[in-house]
Amino acid sequence: MAFFNRARVVVRGGGDLGSGAIYRLHRAGFPVVVTELAAPVFVRRAVSYGEAVYSGEVAIEGVTARFAPDVDTARRLLDEGIVPVLVDESGDVWRALEPVIVVDARMQKVNPDTRIDDAPFVVALGPGYTAGVDCHAVIETNRGHWLGRVILDGSAEADTGEPGPVKGQTHSRVLRAPVAGHVAAHAAIGDRVETGQLIATIGEARIVAPFPGVLRGLIHERVWVDAGMKIGDLDPRARREHCFTISDKSLAVGGGVLEAVFAAPQVRPYLAELHEAKRGL
Repeated sequence: MAFFNRARVVVRGGGDLGSGAIYRLHRAGFPVVVTELAAPVFVRRAVSYGEAVYSGEVAIEGVTARFAPDVDTARRLLDEGIVPVLVDESGDVWRALEPVIVVDARMQKVNPDTRIDDAPFVVALGPGYTAGVDCHAVIETNRGHWLGRVILDGSAEADTGEPGPVKGQTHSRVLRAPVAGHVAAHAAIGDRVETGQLIATIGEARIVAPFPGVLRGLIHERVWVDAGMKIGDLDPRARREHCFTISDKSLAVGGGVLEAVFAAPQVRPYLAELHEAKRGL
C-alpha cells in the first residue's frame, strides 16, 4: 500500500527520465500509474518502467512495474504496491484514474496536449511548457547548473540538440537509423562492443559501433523507425552497471518532481488525512 493513498499520480511517459520521477515518487509513498504508447520509442529500456509494455513486468532498483490491460487492473496493482503501466494511445485513459498529480514526462519538447487543469497539480519535464500557463511547475532537464530545478514561472532551457559529452563523445554516442524500418538487434543492452562491431541492422543497412564502449540502450524491434531517428546509446565509460541503474540525471529530475509535489499547496489537502491520523495516535 502507498503511504499517500489519496494523492494518486499519473506519469505520462515511462522512459528513462520519467522513470527517475516514477522511482522517486513511488519510494516516497505515492501511488503511481504510468501511461505509455502501444510501442514505446525509448532506447534506455533497461531503466525505463515503460518497458513493461513489451516484457509484461520490469524491476528497476527494487521497484516493480507491471503491464495493466485496463484501469481496473491498474487499481488492483496499486493495492499490491506495484506500479501499473497502461497503454493510452488516445491520451484519455488516465483520466478515469482521477489523479491528484499529473507528470508529463514524454519529453516531446513541445506540448502536445497537457493542460494546467488536467489535475489539481500538473508538472512537466523539460522544454516546451510554461509554468503558470501549461502546468503548475516545470522541471529543468538540461544538464548543468540548473538540472532538476523547479520552475514555477516560465520555461526550461530550450533544447540544444546537442547530446551531453561523455568522455569527449557527443553526437557519436547516439546511434541513429540510416534508413526507415524495423531494427534487428545484433547486440544486447549491457554488451561491450568494439569499434566497427555490428550492433543492429535495418534491412540491409548496418549500424556499427563508432568507438569501443558498452551498449547502454537500443530501441525495441517492434518500433518502426524513420531515417535519422535515435535508436541506440553507446557509452564510452564502458561501465555495464550503468546500463541497469537509474542515471544521475534522471534521479536529479525525479528529485525536482518530488520537491514540486511536496511543496505544492494544491497537494497539501490530499496529504492532510495522513497528518490527522498521526495526530490521533
